[in-house]
Amino acid sequence: MTAPHDPRILLDGLTFGESPRWHDGRLWLSDWGTGEIIAVDLRGRREVVARAPSAPCCIDFLPDGRLLLVSGGEGQLLRREADGTLAGHADLRPLAGTPWNEIVADPLGSGNLYLNNIGFDFPAGDPVPGFVAQVAPDGAVRRVADGVAFPNGMAVTPDGATLIVAESYAGRLTAFDIGAGGALSGRRTWAHLGAGAPDGICLDAEGAIWYADVPNRRCVRVREGGAVLDSVDLDRGCFSCALGGPDGRTLFLVANEWSGDVTAAGDGPPAGRLLALTAPAPRPDRP
Repeated sequence: MTAPHDPRILLDGLTFGESPRWHDGRLWLSDWGTGEIIAVDLRGRREVVARAPSAPCCIDFLPDGRLLLVSGGEGQLLRREADGTLAGHADLRPLAGTPWNEIVADPLGSGNLYLNNIGFDFPAGDPVPGFVAQVAPDGAVRRVADGVAFPNGMAVTPDGATLIVAESYAGRLTAFDIGAGGALSGRRTWAHLGAGAPDGICLDAEGAIWYADVPNRRCVRVREGGAVLDSVDLDRGCFSCALGGPDGRTLFLVANEWSGDVTAAGDGPPAGRLLALTAPAPRPDRP
């Protein structure tokens, strides 16, 4: 197992950072405590590019580069237009009244999207399985996978053939085959993680996955089957990760102090950080 360099602090003072994505030469992420979507360059200079109506507020991008924003508390998927305004992209409320969480776009540029819902009012509600939904290019929404134990980070393989979902309450990464029209089938365990609690995830060019782990305060790189390749230990919970930078070899980590209550984000002194370090393998080449 190799040991990456120690991470450096790229941005400090986040209230509750989440959902990092490398896009157009900068790292974009959400701050759930302030409702801001922030773009950060490699020198740590930040710009607020949008404000979310509600949290959770996770992000990804359409094939034409427009920002997609999950306004999880109100059950809306929004997109940021060229003039900076937010427009409705899909109404998620018919499928669930509980908050929505992560989003991932098809890397082949079809406009097909996957979102997930944890299935209960976290952290106050009684845990029940959540589900994964597909949003078609025309905005139609449907469930495509049920019985997911707290679905969290998601990734689609570069060939667009496989969706991988982090099941935080099951300690595993679960894979699905993506079929015609975005349907999911062939559910299987991609990796058992033992005591790992996967949150946000990202794929690299060698087919390995980095998973953020909040209770264990680390980010771990595993191959299919669960063999551990690398691990980065932190002084606070790691909530998500992304690969980017000019050569794709910068691993970005979003870390926060965690009280167990996402509704308390922003109540105390800001303790969230965006960290960066050199990864052993770059992000995948996109078709």
